Amino acid sequence: MGKNWVHVALAASSRYVLDLRVGPRTKETAVDLVASVALCGQGSTASPPLFLVDDHLPYPSALLEVYGRVKFGRRRRGRGRLKHPRLAPPTGLLAGVVRKVRDSKGNLLGVSTRGLFGSKRAVVQRVQALGIGQAIHTAHIERLNATLRMQQSRLHRRTGCLSRRRRFLNWSLQVWSNLYNWTRPHRSLCGDTPAMREGLTDHVWSVREYINVPVHVSDLQRECWAESRKTATTSALTQRNLNKTVPTS
Repeated sequence: MGKNWVHVALAASSRYVLDLRVGPRTKETAVDLVASVALCGQGSTASPPLFLVDDHLPYPSALLEVYGRVKFGRRRRGRGRLKHPRLAPPTGLLAGVVRKVRDSKGNLLGVSTRGLFGSKRAVVQRVQALGIGQAIHTAHIERLNATLRMQQSRLHRRTGCLSRRRRFLNWSLQVWSNLYNWTRPHRSLCGDTPAMREGLTDHVWSVREYINVPVHVSDLQRECWAESRKTATTSALTQRNLNKTVPTS
């Protein structure tokens, strides 16, 4: 797709596609993807989610934009104005990074892992506790990418089915992700669909059932969703600056 990439957020334990969007590999796209994960977890009493990502440069700042809390630098002595505000990860936020080392020709030489937020040991322990592996990895999203390329001819490396417009590819992938979540049983899930593992349904949907489900969203609901996303994508530091009172004479 030239300058456009397919960005996916996946719940590894249930294989549920939380968000799938087409866009450039920029910080804005990364923030939108992380915000979708945060919005899906609203109202949950559990600890912050575990993130397993590749070494894409915007991810650290994108995670801080959505989950970061304002932290001030320490004053050496005396009292006065809070100094040097910055974004810091909240307590309990864990993120692991997988970095692929390649040579000049693109051949894979090795894979290294590290803890981005939280220690590497804490991230590994969380991975094991969730039952999604024994080490930091991105195997689930890599498997999804392979499935996506096999089932979407628009993403084949050499094909005549290219999408000339970003929106056409986005529409096709949105339909595919919904069918993937609701109509495709997984062998690794013992024949369940991702939607069944998320508790959204109690049976495997047929394509006809998916098509015939009425979906009606009011304009007010769309505005509420847009406001929630705007809040999620605005960092705590920016919100603090916007909420400052302006002195008047």
